[in-house]
Amino acid sequence: QVQLVESGGRLVQTGGSLRLSCAASGRAFSRYAMGWFSQAPGKAREFVAAISRSGGSVYYADSAKGRFTISRDNAKNTVYLQMNSLKPGDTAVYYCAADKDFFALARPRNLEVWGQGTLVTVSS
Repeated sequence: QVQLVESGGRLVQTGGSLRLSCAASGRAFSRYAMGWFSQAPGKAREFVAAISRSGGSVYYADSAKGRFTISRDNAKNTVYLQMNSLKPGDTAVYYCAADKDFFALARPRNLEVWGQGTLVTVSS
């Protein structure tokens, strides 16, 4: 099983960009599909984006389409979330997760591995 560590979250102004990273330990990274999730203060965790084991397939929440891009580098054991045109409503803790079932990542429940999260704050 892998362990996940997110990084890249910080304070950014409306309209700005950030790239989040999620580094995985272990040699099994390429066996897992990966996902990003967000949890705003006082709200439930929500799906943002997912990518297949090879990186050949991706899908996004409607709120992320056109603004966010998920990608992965299996040689570096890392998955990324490029976030553009950020809005105050994007303020949240962002988590990455791993699961062998690509389609299971559509819901933030019963996934195999979670990271600890990284905070993104978008100021108006």
